[in-house]
Amino acid sequence: MRTLLIHGARAVLAHHKPLAEPLQRLLPRRPFNVVVVALANKMARTIWALLAHGRTYQTGYAGHPA
Repeated sequence: MRTLLIHGARAVLAHHKPLAEPLQRLLPRRPFNVVVVALANKMARTIWALLAHGRTYQTGYAGHPA
């Protein structure tokens, strides 16, 4: 699973232009592979949250403060 997330994150960074603002700021400051792993980690946390709470992905969703 980890390998698939890493490959997916690498594909996003290589082919998705323009990138999200946080990724644009991170790329000049960190090595490419560090940014790839950071994006894969974010994807994994998003997947876990969706599965744990039984929800579907919604673009632009803003969570509610606890």
